Amino acid sequence: MILAEKIMNLRKKNGWSQEELAAKLNVSRQSVSKWEGAMSVPELDKILQMSRIFEVSTDYLLKDENETEDYAPVPAGAQGLAAEDKPLRRVSMEEARAFISAQQEAAGKIAFGVVLCILSPVVLILLGGLAENPRYGLRVSENAAGGIGLTVLLLMVAAAVAIFIFWNTRLERYEYLEKENFDLEYGVAGMAREGLEAVTPGCTRRIIAGVTLCILSAVPLVLAAIFTEDELALLACVDVLLVLIAAAVYLFVTVEMCREAYEKLLQEGEYTARNKALNKLVGKVGAIYWPLVLALYLWWSFSGFIYVKGAGMKWTGANWDVSWIVWPVAGVIFGAIAGVCRLMEKEQR
Repeated sequence: MILAEKIMNLRKKNGWSQEELAAKLNVSRQSVSKWEGAMSVPELDKILQMSRIFEVSTDYLLKDENETEDYAPVPAGAQGLAAEDKPLRRVSMEEARAFISAQQEAAGKIAFGVVLCILSPVVLILLGGLAENPRYGLRVSENAAGGIGLTVLLLMVAAAVAIFIFWNTRLERYEYLEKENFDLEYGVAGMAREGLEAVTPGCTRRIIAGVTLCILSAVPLVLAAIFTEDELALLACVDVLLVLIAAAVYLFVTVEMCREAYEKLLQEGEYTARNKALNKLVGKVGAIYWPLVLALYLWWSFSGFIYVKGAGMKWTGANWDVSWIVWPVAGVIFGAIAGVCRLMEKEQR
C-alpha cells in the first residue's frame, strides 16, 4: 500500500471529506486530492501533521511495505468497536469506469422518464380546453376529451415507471457506493477527480440554462393573463409552462446524475461517511413522505370527476393544470426536512 492509498483510507475511516482534512492541515482541497491520486507527495511537515491527526506512526505513512497501521493506543472503551471493524470493499479501476459509464447512460433515460411524468397532463389540459370551447371546431364531448387525455396521461406515466424500474435495476449492483464506505484501488481517485473537473464546466452551463428556463416558463402565462381572457389560450400557456419546466428538469437530472457518479467514487459531497449514515435516516423518512405526496397529488388531480346519479362518472374539469405544483412544493419541503435532520445530527455530535 502506497502513501496515497494510506492517506485516503485514513481519511475515510475518520469520516472526513477532503475539504475537512485540508482544513485540518491548512492546505487546499486540491492538494489533498493530488496526494490521494498519487499526483504529488505531501511535504515532510504535512506528513508529521497527518501522523498526529490520524494517530499513526510516520513509518506507517512513509514505508510502502508497511501494511499494518501503527495506531496510538486505543481507549479501553473503544477496543470492542475496533475489533469489530471489517475490511472495506475495494473498488477497481475497471469497476469504477463501468459504474461511471452505466450512470451516465442511465442519466438521460431517467431524465426522459421524469419529463414524461411532467408532460403527462399536457394533452388532457389541451383537450379539456378545446372541448369547453366549441367554436374551435372540436366535436368531442367533455367526457370523451377527458377520457382520451387521461388515457394518454396514464400511458406516459406507465412508460416513465417502466423506465425508472429498468434503469434502477441496472444500477442496483452499484448501490453500495451510495450506502457503504469503501476503498479505491490505486489511480481510481485521480481518474475520478479528473473526470469531475472535466464535466464541471458543462454541468454549470446546464444548470444556468435550466434555471433560466424555469424563470422564463411563467412568462407566456403572465402575458396571456394580461392581454387575453381566452381560456384556451391560458390553458395552452400552461402547457408551454410544463414543456419549459420539463426541459429544465431534464437538464437538472442529467447534470446531477453525471456529477454524483464521480462524487460517489470520491465519497465527497452527499456521499461522505457521515452523510451516508444521515442519508439512511432521510431515506426512511422519504419512504413515508413521498407516498403521501403521491396520494395527495392523485386526490387533487382526480377531484375533477364526480358521480352523477343515472349518468355515472361525469367529467367536470380536471385539476391537472394546477395539481403539478404539488411536486416542486413537496421537493422544497423535503429539502427542508433533510436540512433539519442534518442539524439534529450535528447537534447530537
